[in-house]
Amino acid sequence: MTAFFTWLASLPPLLQIPAILVAFAVVVGVVLFFVEVAPRRGRRYTIIRLAVAVLVPVILLLVLGIYTSASWVMIVAAVLGGGLFLLDYRSREGRGYILQLIAFLSPAIVLMLVGLVYPAVKTIIAAFFSNDGSQFVGFNNFVWVFSGGSQGLVAVLNSIAWVVIAPIAATAIGLAYAVFIDRSRGEKLLKTLVFLPVAISLVGASIIFKFFYDYQQGTQIGLLNQIVVWFGGTPVNWLQVSPLNSLLLIVILIWAQTGFAMVILSAAIRGIPAEQVEAAQLDGTNAWQRFWNVTVPGIRPTIIVVLITISIASLKVYDIVSATTGGFNNTTTLAYQMVQEFQLLPPQSGYSAALAVLLFLLVMPFLIFNARQIRKQREI
Repeated sequence: MTAFFTWLASLPPLLQIPAILVAFAVVVGVVLFFVEVAPRRGRRYTIIRLAVAVLVPVILLLVLGIYTSASWVMIVAAVLGGGLFLLDYRSREGRGYILQLIAFLSPAIVLMLVGLVYPAVKTIIAAFFSNDGSQFVGFNNFVWVFSGGSQGLVAVLNSIAWVVIAPIAATAIGLAYAVFIDRSRGEKLLKTLVFLPVAISLVGASIIFKFFYDYQQGTQIGLLNQIVVWFGGTPVNWLQVSPLNSLLLIVILIWAQTGFAMVILSAAIRGIPAEQVEAAQLDGTNAWQRFWNVTVPGIRPTIIVVLITISIASLKVYDIVSATTGGFNNTTTLAYQMVQEFQLLPPQSGYSAALAVLLFLLVMPFLIFNARQIRKQREI
């Protein structure tokens, strides 16, 4: 892979673009071959699948350059690929389904144990030890989080404000957009414009709003302060005024999530049976009554899912704070403060782990409630 990029960089600029397009076309062609051609029945395609199962892992290791440090890995990869192929082939004949299921799930299970379960257990244990990990301190780290004057308490309070304001506001605005834009003239264009912020990373959105909130002593760059000046006011350093600065950061997440809420809720509104709306019209109801008594009950499960999804995103927010205020002036959140405590010298690993555990405990109710809602929908 490194050799390919080195070769690509050596080409003239005008030739780099066709080379990239050709490489992309080759990758797409290989993927389509695996999806459309290789699964066909017949001895020839069976041999192709076997060759792919054995050679692709080896080729990937060669491309990544791993063979230079551990050539035996390629042999293991080829054997595993061939073994998985045999299990898949046996299952097509109606044999070895359980063994195949275990074999194909085992890589994901191993990765989950190594990348998720083990770090989670280690973090929970670290939350009850001192910052250097030398001695057991019980709940002292959690006491620090909720002690007056600590950044941990500020992070908890700010995270609660984020999870209360952002989901409700984004869902309400998204629902309003879905209702008013749906089936209106220029619907596709309007929905595209509203959805565009979803395609922007939160860091990019934060930089955009940082310019919007910008404060200068002379000529104003920030639009918000320029509006204040136009009306004869004095420019305000918005991101240093607490607690207004936290509310202005929440606005960034609302702006970024409103399009997501609109798309999901618009699809749910279209799924409401037309007979229900027509029956409400025949009963003499007005638009507001139809919305409140027909539309909202019909999409209530979707509203809950949208609220929960944005709530989880609000609890995990890090990049907005990092790209705008850096956590100063009482704008820190649980996720941001957790990283900050771990990056201090020396690292405050106990405090960081305690904040991580609190974040996990706050997210869990939303996940459990969402799982129950999904189960109820399946039962219905």
